[in-house]
Amino acid sequence: MKTPKRSRWVSGIGVPSEGRIRKKEVVVMNNPVLENLKTRRSIRKYLPRQVEPEKLDLILEAGTYAPTGMGMQSPVIIAVQDPQSVQKLAKLNAKVMNSSSNPYYDAPTILLVLASSQRGTRVEDGSCVLENMMLAAHSLGLGSCWIHREREMFELPEGKELLSQWGITEPLTGVGALALGYPDGDAPQPKPRKEGYIVKVL
Repeated sequence: MKTPKRSRWVSGIGVPSEGRIRKKEVVVMNNPVLENLKTRRSIRKYLPRQVEPEKLDLILEAGTYAPTGMGMQSPVIIAVQDPQSVQKLAKLNAKVMNSSSNPYYDAPTILLVLASSQRGTRVEDGSCVLENMMLAAHSLGLGSCWIHREREMFELPEGKELLSQWGITEPLTGVGALALGYPDGDAPQPKPRKEGYIVKVL
């Protein structure tokens, strides 16, 4: 009777080896994309320094390459740097959450993401856009933080008035926003990943 062949594993590739136990070697990959994903943090304190136009354009472009349902590109990104408009947005968001603080953490730039009210994937589409822009910002040395309540903001008359002032007339639903700027201080340490985060069915 023949002895069954066993395999040892090197860098994830099975290499037959007579009479040896199956072994797995861990491969450490130096991948800048994965490193960017793992080191991004939500930033809640910003320097007054404004984001340069070149960097802003790169971040906005990254947002436009996010996946969307059926490739319909339902989101609209609104970049706000005008100090007066930034303050209006902060007050409007604070009104929704019944607070007197600045929900955008005094960031000099706010990136609003709304999406077509006609699309069933508007929330998912807008969320992908926000994630792309957060990762792009981090790769350029900038900080960001995802901010909520934009849906409620742009259902209010004041929010609709702002959209009208900006020349936006199509029916849109607010998905979220990013506070964006240069971090004031070190990024926070990540929390340990929870048990049971990943389930594999192999």
